[in-house]
Amino acid sequence: MQLEEENRARLAIQQLKYRYWRACDAKDPDGFRACFVASGGVLDFGPLGRTDPDTMVGIFRQIALATAPDGGPRVLDMHHGFMPAITVESPGPGGPPTRATGTWTLQFRQVDRVAGTETVSTGEYTDVYVVEEGRWVMAECLFTPGWSITRPLDGATVTVPETAGAEAVS
Repeated sequence: MQLEEENRARLAIQQLKYRYWRACDAKDPDGFRACFVASGGVLDFGPLGRTDPDTMVGIFRQIALATAPDGGPRVLDMHHGFMPAITVESPGPGGPPTRATGTWTLQFRQVDRVAGTETVSTGEYTDVYVVEEGRWVMAECLFTPGWSITRPLDGATVTVPETAGAEAVS
């Protein structure tokens, strides 16, 4: 496999993972679903369980689209992924790569506006990527939680763009 093809595959996979995290933070179920294979696929997000992409989209909708009493989002998420290790597999003579594996470290922050808490946590993703209809998608996305801290917001002001100002959480 030529180095240029391998580097192009790595860049496309990195962009895929960034789109995935942006879809999570933007509460975009369709964007989230578009990051995975059309059928089949395995997702395991620890406490959320092991399932397929379509079922996980349903879980995603319930959690990410839940609203607070003021009509704004109940939870605010921030996913930061870094330190990727992506291995692009050789496709054989003459063809472009079509399969890769990767690991990523996640730093995650979540504000629950109803519970009045902030959670900071870490974990590790282990993924399998494939080319489907000319684009890289995830066939497997497995998350292993690391450490976590949950603390009360104790009167902090949480500003939410979707609402008309700041909401004090006590």
